[in-house]
Amino acid sequence: MDQMVRQEQPSWTRKKTQPARSTSTEAKANDEERRDHRRGSLPIPISSRGGMDGNFGSEERILWPASVLAGIAMCAAVYDITQKVSSHCFKGYDNLSPMKKVEWNNRGFSTFHALVAAVVSFYLVVISDLFHSNIIIDRNSWLSDAMFGVSIGYFLTDLVMILWYFPSLGGQEYLLHHGLSMYAICLALLSGKAHMYILMVLFTEATTPFVNLRWYLEVAGKKTHNLYLYNGLALFVGWLVARVILFIYFFTHMYFHFDQVKSIFPLGFYSILTVPPALAVMNLFWFWKIFKGMLKTLSKRRQQSENGKAE
Repeated sequence: MDQMVRQEQPSWTRKKTQPARSTSTEAKANDEERRDHRRGSLPIPISSRGGMDGNFGSEERILWPASVLAGIAMCAAVYDITQKVSSHCFKGYDNLSPMKKVEWNNRGFSTFHALVAAVVSFYLVVISDLFHSNIIIDRNSWLSDAMFGVSIGYFLTDLVMILWYFPSLGGQEYLLHHGLSMYAICLALLSGKAHMYILMVLFTEATTPFVNLRWYLEVAGKKTHNLYLYNGLALFVGWLVARVILFIYFFTHMYFHFDQVKSIFPLGFYSILTVPPALAVMNLFWFWKIFKGMLKTLSKRRQQSENGKAE
């Protein structure tokens, strides 16, 4: 009998028995769901993907600007630390020209950012289980967002210094590299898409310490030192692995997951088809210059060795 009464009850009466979900409750639930996705515990359904505004919640309003400011502060702090340590530990530092000192300190925070970016990228892509699932294009975490923010802070700081001292700290190729890097990172950060691919590109910064050490040794007059030769060989191998072979894997991975890549909003889709190839071409150009420089150094070493034996 009770069942018949419930069935005959008007629809508007039945609706009253179900409490309405408040707007604040919905917002809180959405934030909790977003945090679950960002922790990697839940994959985001492909059908729910939006555009550039799909990754901006209450957490991001604090994390993003804080991480960008942290990146800028990191550069300033390491710049000062490099200056003080170099002045006390390296006799030739005080004899450098003012412009050389600026570049010396600039390469200090460049090296520090490269190490941090390489370690975090390797952890998120290889060690953690964030991208160990079938759906990878929408996977992200607070750590990847923080790393992107710190990198934006670094690229902004370095770009300002390059423009201020142009072209002493780098030519147009550095402006292009930094511009493309910030553009791709900002797209990934604002949309929450393709974090895995951006992290793979950030990992290529692992070669930067070898580039900077080569410059340090050259300025210090240590080009004939064995460390210069070993660093050059390490740079060649590192560049081959991190900036050539890794990009081949990058494009192969995109090919096999192209159904997910196509689901990105139009600007992101066309950007991921153009920006990485542009960076790859630049990496190949620099790789060719590194290869020629290595051959030149080895040739000089062989001639010096033969002259020494002849004497």
